[in-house]
Amino acid sequence: MTRMQILGAGAAAALLAGCQAQNAMPTAKEGEQIFVENCAACHNYDAAGGELSSRAVAPDLTQLSAANGGAFPRAQVLSKIDGYGQKGHANPGAMPEFGAILSGEQVPVDIDGTLTPTPRSLAALLAFLESIQTDG
Repeated sequence: MTRMQILGAGAAAALLAGCQAQNAMPTAKEGEQIFVENCAACHNYDAAGGELSSRAVAPDLTQLSAANGGAFPRAQVLSKIDGYGQKGHANPGAMPEFGAILSGEQVPVDIDGTLTPTPRSLAALLAFLESIQTDG
């Protein structure tokens, strides 16, 4: 094998690895960055929530599983984040609708046993929120 063939094979392997990494499911670490950029202003960096300047209260996002019998409520969380769950909400302005800005590449997310195409950034945020659940 010539030096050029070796270099070409290495470049092809690196390109293939990059494609596989891009197509991999998003990680909690990727979701943490999205949380910091979009959610921490209201829910705090520790996701424990608290009172806002408007006197509204941002919920503690580390207790979602505990409030749902120990199971992380994926469908409800995604619905709340993308704004779909706010239809008919008593205070619809309390949670910004992120569906429009958290879009793009779709990945399959298991929602109640059904693989559901979900924007990668929403899936990453979901992975992060699921990773920070505590017992109380």
